[in-house]
Amino acid sequence: MAHTKSALKRAKQSVTRRAVNKSRRSALRTQLKKVIAAVESGDSASAQAEFAKATVALDKAATKGLIHKNHAARRKSRLAGRVASLDS
Repeated sequence: MAHTKSALKRAKQSVTRRAVNKSRRSALRTQLKKVIAAVESGDSASAQAEFAKATVALDKAATKGLIHKNHAARRKSRLAGRVASLDS
């Protein structure tokens, strides 16, 4: 357990931030699963709509420091490839 006031405050902050990050990460994963489900169903229109939402979610997660910017870019690229494969 923390002894100093500042250490107590940091411990409280880390608990709060962990809860926020967990929620955001869960929401991000859910959005990515929606894109994959739309691609697997073969519905191009819904896949593109979900991909647009996922792109925003990934960029926001990278901005907030939840994931690395290269991780977001890689995920977007792979999802874009899957979505594009529906049109061909």
